[in-house]
Amino acid sequence: VQLQASGGGLVQAGGSLRLSCVASGRTFTNYVLGWFRQAPGKEREFVAGISRSGTYTPYADSVKGRFTVSRDNAENTVYLRMNSLKPEDTAVYYCAARGSSSRYSTPTALYEYEYWGQGTLVTVSS
Repeated sequence: VQLQASGGGLVQAGGSLRLSCVASGRTFTNYVLGWFRQAPGKEREFVAGISRSGTYTPYADSVKGRFTVSRDNAENTVYLRMNSLKPEDTAVYYCAARGSSSRYSTPTALYEYEYWGQGTLVTVSS
């Protein structure tokens, strides 16, 4: 599956952005989806995930209550709505996917994801 992320940009602290990631090439509903981010000089980290069913949506503690992940299976798209952005949210954001036989399992580890998008840069100014 190929993933194409978009929606990044420059925003002031307290602002909002919505990232999108369009998938192509395989049956979208067979995939668990995740968002990760990598800040300058830091390792890539898990941000949010969404199960095949859309029922389970784990989040990193640092974004709980501010970010919302969702998927539109008809549009083969996963979204990440980011509110109350902070300067520490500045990073390149990546979408990722892995095939799964489970409708509910939602991995949070980077190594569990097979496919990656190219990343979109989010910069939050103070």
